[in-house]
Amino acid sequence: MKLPEIKQVVSTAVPVLGDDIDTDRIIPARFMKCITFAGLGQYAFYDERVAADGSLKGHSFDDPKYTGATILLSGSNFGCGSSREHAPQALYRYGIRAILAESFAEIFFGNCTTLGVPCVQMQGADIAQIAQMVQSDPKTPVTVDVENSQVKAGDKSFPATIRPGAQKALVTGKWDAIAELLEAKAGIAALEAGRPKIAL
Repeated sequence: MKLPEIKQVVSTAVPVLGDDIDTDRIIPARFMKCITFAGLGQYAFYDERVAADGSLKGHSFDDPKYTGATILLSGSNFGCGSSREHAPQALYRYGIRAILAESFAEIFFGNCTTLGVPCVQMQGADIAQIAQMVQSDPKTPVTVDVENSQVKAGDKSFPATIRPGAQKALVTGKWDAIAELLEAKAGIAALEAGRPKIAL
């Protein structure tokens, strides 16, 4: 099964700035009692968005000017904390299709990659500049060029770093390891059939 090749993500961006934004902030644990990941998007950053009385706190995810943005801007060590897969799933189901940050927690990075969501590292000053552009004009077009390790915002270009393994997987459409295993089912069976059996 050929997956989509993710060479570019072109959209507007939503800033959720700050360092050490952990997975509990991204998706509070009480929303992890689900059988499937369907519907998790509504709970992304829930406690930072919704007060105890149900009123909105003014989070950027609820700001109408960022409606439709699929690129998330953040700081260093994004996705740290527990390894819950629900965090990238919540962001993906909210609509996020690329994340720009200074650095990422290792397991969060891997979970995003298997969803086809590029986690792109940039210098903090460059992220701050893009955030300023987006805050001034939320319709600023942003292009995450996965294939060429570059980010464009408006008429400006910025260098970016994408881990080679993830980059190759994304641009060749081989970013879901489970799909790769299922596709290779016949080959795996043939290999297993040819292996010597050990009697116990």
